[in-house]
Amino acid sequence: MKSPAIGKMRRKLARDEPVYGLWVTLESGSISEMGVALGLDWIVVDAEHGHLDWRDILEHIRATVRSDTVVLVRIAELSIGLVKRALDIGADGVVVPWMEEVEQLREAVSFAHYPPQGLRGIGAERATCWGQCFAEHVEEAEENVLVVPIIESVKGGRNIHQLLEVDGVEIFFFGPADYSSTAGSPGQWEGPGVAEMILETKDAIRGAGKHCGVVATDNENLDERLEQGFRMLAIGIDGGLMLRSLRGAMAHIGRDRRIAPGFTLESTPLEAVRPLERPPEAMRPDRPEVMNAAGEGEVTVIAPGLTFEALVGSHNQARNLTTGLSSFAPGVRLPYHTHPYTESVTLLSGEAIVEVEGRMYSLEPFDNVTIPPNMPHSAMNPRASEAAVFHVAVPATQPARTTVESFFPRRRMAADAGGQAGRERVTRHRSAPRYEAGPNTSFIDFFNSDLMPGVEMSGGYGLFQHQGRLPAHIHDFDESISIVEGTATCIVEGRRYTLGDNATALQPRGRVHYFINETHEPMAMVWVYAGPVPERLVVDEACATVEGNPWK
Repeated sequence: MKSPAIGKMRRKLARDEPVYGLWVTLESGSISEMGVALGLDWIVVDAEHGHLDWRDILEHIRATVRSDTVVLVRIAELSIGLVKRALDIGADGVVVPWMEEVEQLREAVSFAHYPPQGLRGIGAERATCWGQCFAEHVEEAEENVLVVPIIESVKGGRNIHQLLEVDGVEIFFFGPADYSSTAGSPGQWEGPGVAEMILETKDAIRGAGKHCGVVATDNENLDERLEQGFRMLAIGIDGGLMLRSLRGAMAHIGRDRRIAPGFTLESTPLEAVRPLERPPEAMRPDRPEVMNAAGEGEVTVIAPGLTFEALVGSHNQARNLTTGLSSFAPGVRLPYHTHPYTESVTLLSGEAIVEVEGRMYSLEPFDNVTIPPNMPHSAMNPRASEAAVFHVAVPATQPARTTVESFFPRRRMAADAGGQAGRERVTRHRSAPRYEAGPNTSFIDFFNSDLMPGVEMSGGYGLFQHQGRLPAHIHDFDESISIVEGTATCIVEGRRYTLGDNATALQPRGRVHYFINETHEPMAMVWVYAGPVPERLVVDEACATVEGNPWK
């Protein structure tokens, strides 16, 4: 145990100074050795997730010997055996996941201390110099061992005031991703409302004179977390930092790609070539962009209590694309019908049931159903007192539908049903695969030619955290972008627009643009391309400025 290193870190925290560290998940002890050589205050070796075995963990601990870098082991679960083993091989403390109850935390502290204060057994291992320093180590450990609980659930946050009463704990860490999962947003780093919950819990911890830790997602987020009052700050996770560096180098040579599930490369690079100095002259746009506020579009009454408001379409010169908002009053049902083209429906608010040939799918907000051409389907709002609002998209500028009189035996599909192979596709927002399309973004693909062969358009959902953005780019087709949560800034060749509340941008073919979230609240969009492959051509950032506008 490195008492001097622990004391140095404690003194920094007592002065309200930040202590910076690294979250380690990869095998090589050289990673920790580099962190020590660069002067990190602490390292956490993650033995909960991933593939590290005890030999790997030991090598990371050895890399910190005789240094000022505190080394902690994140155990897989609350277990006296795991706590003892981590401490016996020389860790300066343990990080304990999923702390929610006072008794759990008291147990964790007792597992890390020797009797009579605790339950830790004395072993002749590295911590005691293989049995040569029993007395010295016991005295040193009782005074210095660190027990760091992770608050990574809504329940843990709600119980923070009781957890703060447990003696022997001076630092609390946060796990935003698991916190988001328990708040109903699995797969997101900080889902809707989670940032606020974490900050409220952080304030309670600091108000009790204790300290808070979190992993930063990038350098800007590191500065933001410091300003928020977090003091035990991870500059990143070793694998994530390596990927960030690799992708920066790959982008420099024009070969940046994202990794898809299954470790396969996406079919199209994010930047197939280095950003172009200017767009090809053949893609010179012939129309301006159009920003469309919800409530100001063309409204069609489809049936009593059912309207469609076109925000992008023939009325503002869109080509091969119509998107808008379809509002269902309580209890309203749209009868079975078909379209001669694909239709995409994304529930934005309320509750809905979409039927396709009798298959009944219950939808939650941001779930998507995409129905191929000529396939009978219907939709209804089952609630008695709340409207349901859909984002609707079709690859046509003259929408048409044909009523179907056929009877289809109804069959309620499972809550996680993803549709029928070769027919409708259902994307569940809670569990859909996500990828990063730009810094601080999380994207979901709803439909494209890879997911639905023969589809005429492509589209999906994008979540932007603070300063999340896309590069300056153009498309070889029209695009519709609806801001369904938060507030977005849209830059088009130097022209700035602020969009929110389902406002929808029409970006014509060839217009240089990008979106950025300049607020501290999440921003989300539903985007649709009038083309089956979600391709973009990245151009120099100067092209998105007034001075560098390539079309002026």
